[in-house]
Amino acid sequence: MANSRVSRLREAMREKRLEAVWITGNVNRQYLTGFTGTSGYVLVTMDKSYLLTDFRYMTQAADQAAGFEIVEHGPSVASTLTELLSSQKISELGFEEDKVVFSTFRAYEEDLDPVKLIPTAGLVEGLRLFKDDHELKLMKQAAELADQTFMHMLKVLRPGVAERDMALEIEVFMRKRGATSSSFDTIVASGERSALPHGVASDRVLGSGEFVKMDFGALLNGYCSDITRTVVLGKPAPKHREIYDIVLEAQLHTLQHLRPGMTGHEADALARDIIARYGYGEQFGHSTGHGLGMEVHESPRLSKLSDDVLQPGMVVTVEPGIYIPGFGGVRIEDDVVITEDGCRRLTESSKEFTVIDF
Repeated sequence: MANSRVSRLREAMREKRLEAVWITGNVNRQYLTGFTGTSGYVLVTMDKSYLLTDFRYMTQAADQAAGFEIVEHGPSVASTLTELLSSQKISELGFEEDKVVFSTFRAYEEDLDPVKLIPTAGLVEGLRLFKDDHELKLMKQAAELADQTFMHMLKVLRPGVAERDMALEIEVFMRKRGATSSSFDTIVASGERSALPHGVASDRVLGSGEFVKMDFGALLNGYCSDITRTVVLGKPAPKHREIYDIVLEAQLHTLQHLRPGMTGHEADALARDIIARYGYGEQFGHSTGHGLGMEVHESPRLSKLSDDVLQPGMVVTVEPGIYIPGFGGVRIEDDVVITEDGCRRLTESSKEFTVIDF
């Protein structure tokens, strides 16, 4: 796994004319090496690949980081890095500009002198855009756990319990089935709070005749899922059914027409145009979707401003919504992989208009 990813990184380095790159981002480090420890750095040159870590992780790193030379760094990581750069006669070093704060950059600049520091952006993230078969298998497992969790929640949702308790139920269910954690802060928003797109669970008690919106995901085996389902507790009003059906139509239309070669803003318009046609364009204020992988928000973006081009192997969410202040809101979200001729769902639980009787 690591060697093929490093080979692809070196291709990107050649294009940028970089002698070496210094990887400090935790997720990028894990992607390249397979090492899951919480402390470490990666140095890749055209001939060598090193994983630097401290005493605590030397055995773990050797077990996990196949194809990497494991180096125990001293109290000063920069001193160890300087020795490696000198041994490889490296005069310029690329670094992740969005992972290094200015004070750290200044320290590197002083400690590594005369090596020239070259800011880079998106080198590893560009590789992570495209999921291989192994990654897609892991993402499918994370999606299946999200589906199982939703089916479980249909059995336990009832009036009189707090949103916060239902969020805990979601997270405990996922953790008991192998999840490292939730992918993000679990959203359970009911009644008028369901009109909050990111209404993280509160002490509000679920009532009868209202929406319950659940947005959650599992971090399982290093990969995230992200699903949203909206149901009604008790007897729905006509307005519940109206806006739910519009959102579902927009989401299904997007899934049917999403394809490689489409830009992010074209994909976004698939859902947005339908919602706007029904007169709710102003009530759909977020993007239609985002990339998904080792992090819950990755590239590409499915938004009005995105020129990202969708390609096979990318995994994205499709999550249109309508949010009406004082009444409630609906979002329906699936995770999908872009294929050669369209897309394939990873999350597969029911999206039918669901009323939970009690």
